[in-house]
This record gives sequence, C-alpha cells and structure tokens, in this order.
Amino acid sequence: MTNFNKSVAQKLSKLSESQAQKLFFSIASERDTLSSIIESLSLGLIILNKNFKLLLINKAAERLIPFKLRPLPKNDSSNLWDLVGDSEISAFFRTCFDKKKSSAGEEFSVQTGDGRILFMQITLSPLLKDGELDGSIISVRDITEQRNQEILLHRMESLAGLTNLAASVAHEIKNPLGAISIHIQLLQKAVKKAREGDGLLPQEKFLEKYIDVVNDEISNLNKIVMDFLFAVRPISANLELLQPNPLLKKFAEFFAPEFAGKNVEIKLDLCDDSTRLLLDQKLFREVVANLAQNALFAINDKFGGKAGGILEIHSAKKDDKFVILIKDNGGGMSEKTLSRVFEPYYTTKASGTGLGLTMVYKIVKEFSGDIQVESREGEGSAFIITLPVPQTDKRLLEAK
Repeated sequence: MTNFNKSVAQKLSKLSESQAQKLFFSIASERDTLSSIIESLSLGLIILNKNFKLLLINKAAERLIPFKLRPLPKNDSSNLWDLVGDSEISAFFRTCFDKKKSSAGEEFSVQTGDGRILFMQITLSPLLKDGELDGSIISVRDITEQRNQEILLHRMESLAGLTNLAASVAHEIKNPLGAISIHIQLLQKAVKKAREGDGLLPQEKFLEKYIDVVNDEISNLNKIVMDFLFAVRPISANLELLQPNPLLKKFAEFFAPEFAGKNVEIKLDLCDDSTRLLLDQKLFREVVANLAQNALFAINDKFGGKAGGILEIHSAKKDDKFVILIKDNGGGMSEKTLSRVFEPYYTTKASGTGLGLTMVYKIVKEFSGDIQVESREGEGSAFIITLPVPQTDKRLLEAK
C-alpha cells in the first residue's frame, strides 16, 4: 500500500460524505486514465499473478498473441499457457513458470490469417509489491517491420553482385552470337554465289548444315538467358523462426533411400539445442538438397557406386551463431575450382548449369548467413554454413 493510500485509509472515517464521494471519484478518474493509457499502448502488456493466471491484458497483447478464444473469457482461472494457441509461445510461458523464471526473453513468429508472418519479442519481468515478488509482467513487442527492414537490406546488398553476373552473361552470349554471325555470312555468300552463277541454290544438305548450327546456337542463347533470369530473380523468402535440427533430420531421411541405393552412408550428428533461426523451410531444403546432390556426384565420381562413400551432416551452436557442416569424402576440388565454386555458370559437370551453388550462396545470404567451403583433391569437401541466432534487444539476467 502506498503512503497516499495509507494516509487516506487513516483519515477516511473523519471525512464527510461529500468529501468521501469527491475522493472516490478522483481515484476512479485516475484509474480510468491509467486504464486508457494501458489500452492505448502499442506495446502489449499482460499482468499475471504468482500462479501465472491472467490479471490484466491490453488490446495490443490480445492482437499479437494467438489466443485460442477471442475475446478472452472474463475471470478465467486457466493458466496463461492453456489460453495460447501457438505451441512454442505456450511452451515458453510454461517453462518460465515451471523453472520459476522472473526474467526471460525470446522472439517468436506466427502466421496471421491472411498468410503474413508476424514477428514478436516477448519479455518476462518481475511484478514487485512492497519489495516482494507478487507476479509477472509480460511485454509483447511487434518487431515485424524491423525484421522486414533487415531482410530488405540484405536483398539490396545482394544486388551489388549482379555486376559480376551480368559480365559473365555477356561473355557467355558473345560466343553463340559470333557463331551465328559467321554461319549466316556463309549462307549469304553461298546464296549470292548461286544467283550469280547458274541460278541454282546450293544443295539442301549444304544449307541445312549451316541452319542447324544457327538453330543450335539460338537454343544455347535462350538457355543462357533463361539461366540468367533464374539467377537474378529476387528470392521470395517467407522467413519464420524455425528449429533447424528437426528440418535437417527430416531432409536426411528423405535423401537416405537414394544415397543407400548408391552405397553412400549418411551420418547425422546434430547438437542438443532447440535454437530457432529465421528460415524459409523450402529454401533451406533447397540449400541442403543442392549440397547433398553435389556430394553424391563427387562420391560416385570417386567410388563408382561401390561402398565407402559417406555424407556427414553436423550442427553446433557457437555463441550467437548456428553452424551447419555438410561434408563428404568424395573426389574433392582443385584450387582453381575451389576459388570459383560460387561463381555463376562455373561448373565441372558435363550437364551442369553452374547455377546450383550460386543459388545456395544467394539463399544463405538471404538468411543473413555466410557459407564457406574447404576441399582437397582426393579427400573430399566440406561446406560450412553459419547462420545468426536472433537476439533480443536486451540480454536479461535471471533474478534470484
């Protein structure tokens, strides 16, 4: 009880009826003002008692938190985690209660009814009364715009690499155009010579030979342009906070039959960590699938389908980074190939486009991460993907 309230309580019996009524209306007005301020905040606020039961919640919190029922039932005796529809947020609240945490913070992502991804930061703080812990205050902040701005910034940075890509395409287009030009000139000379002589056109096979070359080069040009459009097309990433380890395990189980059919063993060594990263599940699968298929190609090239091939997938958390290692014991790469491995159109495969690892690089950058490769000829290759672990604005300390 505040000093003001104690003073009022002591003098209440001495007040006249009109004075008591005036005091009551004054207190009620202040309470209404305070309630209006809380309801008007863009920051979501939830007040809980010691048993994690709801005492007060403002409109912002009701809008941000995916509750099972809307509107929330009045005077409900349920625990907070039982009211929440999202399993991860519910588990966070339950863990805070079970472990008697008074301070904690974490980021979450939820999908709205219209398909948008909403990012929020949820922070738990102690509610004190007369210096003693009397409950908890939960603040919920919408950080969607902040996350989207970060994503946009990374996309703009990736555009800087288009200059090199455009130069590569110009070089690739130059050769087919030269071949087309030469063969069209040969056709023109042959037709001109025939008209100046006996007036008969050259033999059919003679013409078809040049026309076939022109058509082949036009097809090559078309493929180059289509690959270029594929390479420069902006990545439409639908980022969510997802746990990478269950996804890696799921992907490995999907690839296992194909690898087993070619005598390649898949070894998983995933850390015991429930860290969630900003990922797009489909794009993340594309990264792992591309690296796995490259590894399978390198292993087959070395072992020829015989036993001995191994693909390893490791994960580990180091400080504020999550590291994924995808390693094979295939034929490895030369220093020249290693230095150009992420360049567009560079490939050592007879039927490769040279864009697979370029896309892997783009996707990892879209995740605000980094990718490196280590390789030695005859010993295999290892791709190291480093992804940032989302951090809250404050590093909260557990209160004793």
